[in-house]
Amino acid sequence: MVVLATKLYVEGDARERSLDSLRSLVGNDLGDLDVDFDVGLRGDGFPSVTVEGEDEVVARNLLRETWGEVTDQFEDGEEYVGTLESWDEDGFVLDAGTRVHIPADGIGLGQGTPEQIRKRFGLVQHLPMRFVYGEEGSRLADDERDRLYEWTRGDGRVNVNSATRAEVRATVNRAGHAQDIVTVERLGLLEQSIVCREGTDPPGLLASIGKYVPAELLCVVP
Repeated sequence: MVVLATKLYVEGDARERSLDSLRSLVGNDLGDLDVDFDVGLRGDGFPSVTVEGEDEVVARNLLRETWGEVTDQFEDGEEYVGTLESWDEDGFVLDAGTRVHIPADGIGLGQGTPEQIRKRFGLVQHLPMRFVYGEEGSRLADDERDRLYEWTRGDGRVNVNSATRAEVRATVNRAGHAQDIVTVERLGLLEQSIVCREGTDPPGLLASIGKYVPAELLCVVP
């Protein structure tokens, strides 16, 4: 069994649609392998995938690589994935099956308070993020910092939580902005990044689509 490092936190019909979406995504991930799989959901919102079959070892490794894995064992200096749970003046708290504190000096994303950094880089709640575990203090992984800095060098983004990729694409189309974006990039099961075309104003796009989606939206302005 692999516990995926992405959370399912919506309720009602949205919960069922999200589970269906996850089953489809896992099926696509494992489509070329000789395995059967079953998707479940833990009480803390992390989905689990049970895999059986001739290629089960390969399948588990592929899921770990694609989604990250929630584990109950951490080794000093090793890299893991957690979801952004909360933030305050002292730093970020990631949910990696257990709460992992990233102190302000372990964020490594430039000047500003953790809240200012969160908004500048469009870090919506529940965003999966890679970190390096440390017994004396954890930090964001170098690859994670590189990814976030890369966001600020493009043409802008609008990051969204609480919606699947298909739902976000439909929202963009409904708001009449299909020609203003490059793509919707999946960051997690329910966390997406709308990549703007050159000349598209991210705050303007956010204002236009915000009324259609009950979610947190944050801009990344280059």
